[in-house]
Amino acid sequence: MSAQGISTAREAVLDVAGPDGVGEHLGGSSTSPETAVHRFACKERGYRGWEWIAVVACPPGADYVTVNEVALHAGDRALSAPAWVPYEDRVRPGDLQPGDQLPLKVDDPRVVDEDDLVDDDGVRRNPGTMRTLSHAGWDAAVRRWTTGDTGPDSEFARRAERTCASCAFWLPLQRRRRTEVGVCSNEYSADGRVVAADYGCGAHSDTPRDEGEGAASHSAWDDGGPERF
Repeated sequence: MSAQGISTAREAVLDVAGPDGVGEHLGGSSTSPETAVHRFACKERGYRGWEWIAVVACPPGADYVTVNEVALHAGDRALSAPAWVPYEDRVRPGDLQPGDQLPLKVDDPRVVDEDDLVDDDGVRRNPGTMRTLSHAGWDAAVRRWTTGDTGPDSEFARRAERTCASCAFWLPLQRRRRTEVGVCSNEYSADGRVVAADYGCGAHSDTPRDEGEGAASHSAWDDGGPERF
């Protein structure tokens, strides 16, 4: 690599980026006996770590260097945009707002078309739909419902003396013969939420009344009524 090559490469980059957008020469490399690539620091705002690239050539016997290409490339430590993630993969639970439209993904594994159902495939629940919840969709839902604050490992469940499976307020959601989850109908507990069968709380329907402090400790005493006076 010659001084003439560096000079020619810088002139080409300056012609594209302007005098304020080009920094020091960062080095170069030969790509063939006749061509080389020169790198210059980029000083443009918002392009920290980026580099101007100039590809130069000098054919055998030529007395001058020519420029093949000028481009702006990201360096090893460049500030660059994150990898593109499709919209359907960026949506997270809780993102949906009133008026938003969220169609199913292509080949969404959570549902099965009625026309594609065979044997016991799918979890038939809603006769008013053309699709049916798949086994994968059901299993994924159960995993969500049985973890976190409505699962058996939550603080409520750990401190409860009784589980939901024996509570009158628990409405089971049964699949085949297994009942792993159900809806709580107790307005003082997890009302309207799906909870695990082995979840529990202090508002179980069989919770005994407290006979200790705050409860009546004696029966009523008859003082003789008005006849005393």
